Amino acid sequence: MDTDKKDRREALIASILPMAVIFLVWLAYMIYHNKWYIFKEDWYMSITMIFGSFVAGASSEGGGAVAFPVMTLLYHIPPAVARNFSLAIQSIGMTSAAYVIFRKRILIEKNYLFYASIGGVFGVVFGTYFIVPHIKPAYAKMMFVTFWLSFAIILYYINHIKNRKVVDTLEHIGISDKIAMVVVGFLGSNLTAIFGSGIDIFTFAYMTMKYQLSEKVATPTSVVLMGFNSVVGFLLHYFVIQDFQPEAFNFWLACIPVVIVGAPLGAFFISTQTRKFVIYFLYTVIVAQFIGAVYILKPMGELLAFTVAVFVGGISFFFIFARKRVLPALEPNEPQGNTENQ
Repeated sequence: MDTDKKDRREALIASILPMAVIFLVWLAYMIYHNKWYIFKEDWYMSITMIFGSFVAGASSEGGGAVAFPVMTLLYHIPPAVARNFSLAIQSIGMTSAAYVIFRKRILIEKNYLFYASIGGVFGVVFGTYFIVPHIKPAYAKMMFVTFWLSFAIILYYINHIKNRKVVDTLEHIGISDKIAMVVVGFLGSNLTAIFGSGIDIFTFAYMTMKYQLSEKVATPTSVVLMGFNSVVGFLLHYFVIQDFQPEAFNFWLACIPVVIVGAPLGAFFISTQTRKFVIYFLYTVIVAQFIGAVYILKPMGELLAFTVAVFVGGISFFFIFARKRVLPALEPNEPQGNTENQ
């Protein structure tokens, strides 16, 4: 009995040690620089990231997917500040969630993680230098939420096909598959360069539709991927470009103690849920993002036409992709790998 208690105590210490170290470093910095006033000024960001960090750990949508629209649309914070904050806070929160995922041995797809991460490093650098300067914030935000709304609708459709099967691991992937994962990681991290998140949901969509990878496996994999991509983006802006704004830094300090708890809690929570729950949780987040963006931006004229075009284009793209990749997998002898029914 004493041995069991000792083992449980050691396991608990090992589980919380990294987060405790982060908290102590944060606490020492706050005391030394007397930065407590930021909670009076930026308390609303701490509240925002209670929900944002939980979503980051529990879904294929990073914390930036909550922070970016709330900051830019509701609080009228410049997109560049929101992006840099998102990268910084995910570097803490989602890496903390990744630690819990590895520590608890939650199943992830290692091929997906490895090859998408390679593309992600190059993509976030390319996007930062060559795409971000040409993006109009309102159009970029509506494109982001509308495209993923179309994905959620098609995902709902294919998950209501009788006898749809999914796989937990990818077996016998060839060089073309590996190259494709690198390319998808590259493209997704261009979204990260714009919004502070995006590689997670972009690669999630690709892996679940092309390979029928289980959402219960793809979700924690995307969390780890987003955490790594956030660290790359944060280091790029803080040390290389050196455009990390004082406002973003104060927001970051105000939210660190929240996310080191919220994101790991989200990762642990979702690991205990069924695949069906994971899917519906993702639907809820995507729909809430879209409704919030429409309510605040109130797209009219050219922006409305652009939004409709993106929605129709997204529905068409994902439906054609699903017809080619998902529906044939309902035939006997496919897919390869370990499978489970819906």
